[in-house]
Amino acid sequence: MKIFLATVIAILLFGAGVSLAPRLQPWLADLNVTVFASASPTLPQSEGKSAVAERKPVKYRHPMNPTIFSDTPAQDDMGMDYIPVYADGDGSDNAGPGFSIAPEVVNNLGVRTTLVERGDLARRIETVGYIDYDERALSHVHLRASGWVENLKVRTLGERVRKGDLLMQVYAPDLTNAQEEYLQSLRGGISLLKVSARDRLLALGVSENQIQQLEKEGRVRQLTAVYARQDGIVSALNIREGMYVMPQTELMTLADPSTVWIKVEVFEQQAGWLTVGQKAEVRLPHAPSELWEGSVEYIYPDVDPKTRTIRARLRFPNPGERLKFNMFADVVIHAAPRANVLHIPREALISTGVEQRVIMAIGEGRFEARPVKTGIESGDRMEILSGLAEGEQVVTSAQFLLDSESSVRASIQRLTAPPRSDKSAGSGLEHASAEAGKNRDVFQPIWAEGVINTVERDSHTLNVTHEPIPELHWPAMSMDFPTARSVELDQLPLDRKLRFRISEGGDGRYQIDAIEPAETQP
Repeated sequence: MKIFLATVIAILLFGAGVSLAPRLQPWLADLNVTVFASASPTLPQSEGKSAVAERKPVKYRHPMNPTIFSDTPAQDDMGMDYIPVYADGDGSDNAGPGFSIAPEVVNNLGVRTTLVERGDLARRIETVGYIDYDERALSHVHLRASGWVENLKVRTLGERVRKGDLLMQVYAPDLTNAQEEYLQSLRGGISLLKVSARDRLLALGVSENQIQQLEKEGRVRQLTAVYARQDGIVSALNIREGMYVMPQTELMTLADPSTVWIKVEVFEQQAGWLTVGQKAEVRLPHAPSELWEGSVEYIYPDVDPKTRTIRARLRFPNPGERLKFNMFADVVIHAAPRANVLHIPREALISTGVEQRVIMAIGEGRFEARPVKTGIESGDRMEILSGLAEGEQVVTSAQFLLDSESSVRASIQRLTAPPRSDKSAGSGLEHASAEAGKNRDVFQPIWAEGVINTVERDSHTLNVTHEPIPELHWPAMSMDFPTARSVELDQLPLDRKLRFRISEGGDGRYQIDAIEPAETQP
């Protein structure tokens, strides 16, 4: 019974406390009494409101397209809210160049970096060639007198012959008459006629052995034998048994397969790498584990008008005749290396078609897009001519996402107020009055360099790819500029570096009011 009464009293007291708490709160506040004490102190409510009020969005960004902004809160076609964009980015300390990314985002993106290195960069020319005959080891078979082919010994292409083998016999009236004259000169004993008749036989292609046999036998042979002058295979056969042939007829061609030529084509950009005598390696698709070594023997002096390539000829020994004529081969030519140059992984480079740039990791979660000029490409490495220094860190993965973020940050900077002059920055009162709109500063014209891509004469607009403009905190980019009416658009050169002056137009937009050659100083 006592326990039951104690429970009822406790419930009544709790209800009374709840009902009286709102009435007692002002009185307790006047007495500086805290009803519920927290474990950690909190800021006063007025200070929290002022801190929140200080940080207002300058724009609202489309959730799917980072190039679309709105001045007021909005939703896209799918009902997704626009993302607020603040002047200070994510609210962290954004002092210094580049832009900052939260560490957890960097980790989720899988950002990897590597150092800019300096050293020798090998130059390898990788191309495809086709195997051809060594033209210095070719011999064509012709007759020096008209006649008929008899007793043809070689009847198929690719047939192998050796030096001195009988190829065919021919009946040629001129050869028969020359033999008869020589025999008559031998019987007459007149040395001058003998020499003349012998020289005629030699001129008609009769060999010394055949002349000696004619002297020994003392009779004319109606059929004259034609012998092979070298070892080789028959690469061309243009006759058949019984054909009538003339001196201009090519009877057959003999090719020596012990050495071959490999003809390759090299891009114009690599023309300066080629020199005679460079080492070359060849691999065949059907035997990738085998390697043939040769050298560059000749570089042709012209450029192929259709493919715009430089042709070169390589010479290779062909033991076992593994290199077959007209076969394709993978060729690597080892050019002299580039010594002591800066180079980065090729995957770190971002090519836009207008410029090339990399994303730099500048420490403490900050990144920066930087334009570079590249040189040769060697395997998976790329030479850097300008824009980087040895030991700097470049991003090799997720760089395209970071580059997009850099472009978005640059767009946000363009949406903010233009830079103030030094005069207004020196006085707090003047700056305050400028903020209030009482003493608006005049934008100082800025000179920049860039290339004009297109000219829109109707709207008096230029599309310009400009270099970084530090005064406006703009990175290198392509954008449209309205022009002042005083700028003449008819004679502007395209795709050529120019200097142009940026000023503030009457509508508050940046405009170009002067253009001059890049070499001229303002």
